[in-house]
Amino acid sequence: MDFEKQTLQDLHKYLVAEGKVDKILPETPDIEDLYPAILEAYLPDGAREFAEYPTVSLGWMMFLGMAVAKYWDIDWEKYSKEGGAAIYTRLRDEMTFDNLDDNILTNVLGLDEAQAEATGKIVGECAARTLAALRRSSVEAGTEEAIKAYTGALHALYTMGAAMELNALGYHMTPFNPSQN
Repeated sequence: MDFEKQTLQDLHKYLVAEGKVDKILPETPDIEDLYPAILEAYLPDGAREFAEYPTVSLGWMMFLGMAVAKYWDIDWEKYSKEGGAAIYTRLRDEMTFDNLDDNILTNVLGLDEAQAEATGKIVGECAARTLAALRRSSVEAGTEEAIKAYTGALHALYTMGAAMELNALGYHMTPFNPSQN
């Protein structure tokens, strides 16, 4: 199993136990379609920060998944036209890269201080779990395999951030069984 799938499974299990996502993950093609452009715009900043602040480098991508899910809920026609790279750049530049989390928690998600702190702790735990898995892996730093593991980890975090925000917005995934109707 590749690193991205392992990370996604670990984060999913953790977030289900915390009551932050459902057992069935949402299928989010609209949100997923923006990811490649977000990743391309994010990589120079995220990679630069990884050496000194690896959990920030990882966790910020989870916050970006949350922001895009919120935008999907409030006005997808508007935000999808803006595009992934522009969304990331705007969010980063509104309060700087270092404050991307605060910008998303407060200005995009509209959370109060207690909610923002609780969400930040969950994201921090997800980033720490992911970092620990990266460090335990046999991937040699600076290699193509390391870049693939890092970008896979970012994708898993983005996906789980989006799922977490959709859950918070009241979108719940349940199994569909037509024979029960």
